Order: sequence, then structure tokens, then C-alpha cells
Amino acid sequence: MGKLFLDALADAGMDTAKLIPFLYLTYLLMEVLERKAGDKFAVKLADVGKYGPVFGGIFGVIPQCGFSAAAASLYSGGVISVGTLIAVFLSTSDEMLPIFISEHVDTPVIAKILLSKAVIGILSGVALDFFLKFTKYRSRTEKRIHDLCEQDHCGCEDEEGSIFLAALKHTVNIIIFIFLIELFITLLVDAIGNEALAGFMGRIPVLGVFLAALIGLIPNCASSVVITQLYLEGLLGAGQMMAGLLVGAGVGLLVLFRTNRHHPGENVRIAAILYVFGVLWGLLIEATGFQFV
Repeated sequence: MGKLFLDALADAGMDTAKLIPFLYLTYLLMEVLERKAGDKFAVKLADVGKYGPVFGGIFGVIPQCGFSAAAASLYSGGVISVGTLIAVFLSTSDEMLPIFISEHVDTPVIAKILLSKAVIGILSGVALDFFLKFTKYRSRTEKRIHDLCEQDHCGCEDEEGSIFLAALKHTVNIIIFIFLIELFITLLVDAIGNEALAGFMGRIPVLGVFLAALIGLIPNCASSVVITQLYLEGLLGAGQMMAGLLVGAGVGLLVLFRTNRHHPGENVRIAAILYVFGVLWGLLIEATGFQFV
């Protein structure tokens, strides 16, 4: 048992160490992008009106907490519709993209997943806004907020100095998650066997979709790290992976519950809608047997 753990520890450490330079460079580029485009995103999303879900689905693909946090703040102020918010949440990929890049996943595969998330976000957001037109829960666009996207909502206020330090902090935080998950997966695979685990997940694809979506609801980068790593290890199918990543809106839900705290019931309904969309799309992908590779 001790040798098994030490071997797993060494394997997880080596696999994780290989990712550090790629993760750091990726986060460095993402920091530059977010600081250059974050404010423009908030302003643009506030001005697109009924086309909000389209722009939300497109911009949401950018994997940073600032975009889902900005959308949550905009919605809380009544600036964007719930469909636009859902489009951003479904489209955003949180930590998925950096991990895919660092693991050298083929570019066409990454492009297909990102495009699928954007399209799913747009279609879901447009459909939701259209449906809500005929109910009492219409878009709340009659009021404005003084500050559309305060950075303290997304926990990035301490990173406004050096982009190099900010990228390093992101890298360290994620690498710890990845190491722990890699260690867990390695121990699990060594103890049970990769084929046995894959076969188990293959026998319960529907339940796997529901469980992956539940994990995705956890408002933390760990959820997307877990789902992405399980998918890369072959332990999750395409539909299960997509269900979890569609629901995984990073800190967006936390920001929503904080900025829209006077309407807790509304927040719960939005989280439930997000979960339902993630499950439905995940089940559809599983049913059609669609693969990204």
C-alpha cells in the first residue's frame, strides 16, 4: 500500500510539473486579455439589448472569472436579461482551456468544445428570453447600477498590480488542485483499473451527466479542473464532460448571490435553470454519441 501511494505521488508530481510552464504562459496571456478587454466587455454587453445572448455566448468563451462576474453584476443591476446571463454562464469555460492547452490537447478538439459551448449558450439564452416574454419574469432592464463590474466581486482586486504575479498566483492555485486530483485519479486507477472505471462510467452515462452537472455547480475553479481531468483520463464521456463544464460558471454564481442578495429566490431559480440546461445538453450529446475527437 505504501509503495502504491509513493508511486502515485511520484507520477502525479511528474505529470503536474510538466504543466507549470504552459499554465503560467496561458494565464499570463489571459491576464493581459482580461485587463485590456474586461471593461469593454461590460460596456458592450450592457448596450446590445435583445442580442445580449449572442454576445454573451461569444464573449463568455474567454476563460476568466471577470467575464462571468461582470455578467452577474450587470444582471443584478437590471442591465442585461436572464437569457444573456445564462448564455455567459453556459459558454464560459473557467479552467478548462488552460488545462487543455497545457495537456497539449489537439487544437481542433479544443475549438470544437469552445464553439459548442458558445453555440449552446447562445441558443439557450435566446430560447429562455423568448419564453420569458410570455411570463411575468421579463427582462429587468429598467434600472442601472453605478458600477457595472466592480473587480472586488471576482476576487481579482489584489492582482491589479503585476500581471506576472497575478499569473503566478493563478498557476500556483490551479497546479495544487491538479496535483491533488492527479494523485486521486492515479490511486483510483491503480487500485481499480482504468478499464473497470471507464466501463462503470460507460454503463451509467445518464447518471454521470447528472453527477457531472452537480459538480459543475460548485462555484470554484476546482469543479472545472476535476471534470476536465476526468475527461482527459477517459473517465468521463463527452456528454458528461459538457454537462459539468456548461454548468461550471466559475465564480459567476457567487457574484450573483452577492450582488443580487435581495432576491435569493430569483438566484436559486437561475442556478436551477443553469443546471437543467447543462443536464439537457449533456443528455443530448450522450444520446447522439457525439465525440469531440
